[in-house]
Amino acid sequence: MYAIVGASGNTGGVVAGKLLEAGQKVRVIGRDAGRLERFTSRGAEAFVADATDAATLAKAFEGASAVYAMVPPNISSPDVPAFQAEVSDALAAAIAKAAVPKAVVLSSFGADKPGKTGPVTGLHHLEEKLGAIAGLDAIFLRAGYFMENLLAQIGVVRKLGMLAGPLQADLPLPMIATRDIGAAAAELLLKLDFTGKQPRELLGQRDVSYAEIAPIIGKAIGKPGLNYTMVPALTLRPALKQAGMSGSMVDILLEMADALNSGYMEPLEARSEANTTPTSIETFVSEEFVPRFQTA
Repeated sequence: MYAIVGASGNTGGVVAGKLLEAGQKVRVIGRDAGRLERFTSRGAEAFVADATDAATLAKAFEGASAVYAMVPPNISSPDVPAFQAEVSDALAAAIAKAAVPKAVVLSSFGADKPGKTGPVTGLHHLEEKLGAIAGLDAIFLRAGYFMENLLAQIGVVRKLGMLAGPLQADLPLPMIATRDIGAAAAELLLKLDFTGKQPRELLGQRDVSYAEIAPIIGKAIGKPGLNYTMVPALTLRPALKQAGMSGSMVDILLEMADALNSGYMEPLEARSEANTTPTSIETFVSEEFVPRFQTA
């Protein structure tokens, strides 16, 4: 049996779906039973648990041959690093108590750094905590920059007629679709042939900058000439808060942008067949961005 944390989310949902397709027993874990029904209707067992509740998570992990572990986003938290620490503490305690033998863990490139990488610092600490569990075999999937981050640009394009953000326009990013992360995690869980604790990067189909993305989106939505503008933090901060982010979330998001812009946060692995995934930015824009833009 597999236990999937964050089964109603982007990556966890793909993991759960792939395992069910393969005929595996799956326990889907989330805070909202209603959002797990799409899996229980296919034979999965639902387990309602908060990601910060170690005791309940330990019960959810009982009998699991492997766990898919991740820290769910919480952009409205007044203290995002503290929330991340709560979740990573709970995951580590639950995995140890339930004596889970293997885990595939969602992390990020840049998690090798001990700090100054915004939300990725929390994933560094998660890797450290799980790394200290004796007897656990774990793969830390250090994924690239989510293509889904582009969906926040829909409102910007509609209001301002451009893409905008804190990153340098010409900065190449290893952009990845979350569907590809979920598929890679599911493949690892089905094989369960990994031992020890090891990081593994997933770098998307290719590196791409916002300057390159803007005309791709522009062509797809019928706005030729669409461009990207880097916005100073002082200008961006109130806009991000207005979009629903807490001050804490804005602070660490901008810290991550600085880490990316400076080159402090970057992949460690050279691009290879093993860390390259299939979904291109063109495919993502066509299949995910455009439908949402049209219905926004």
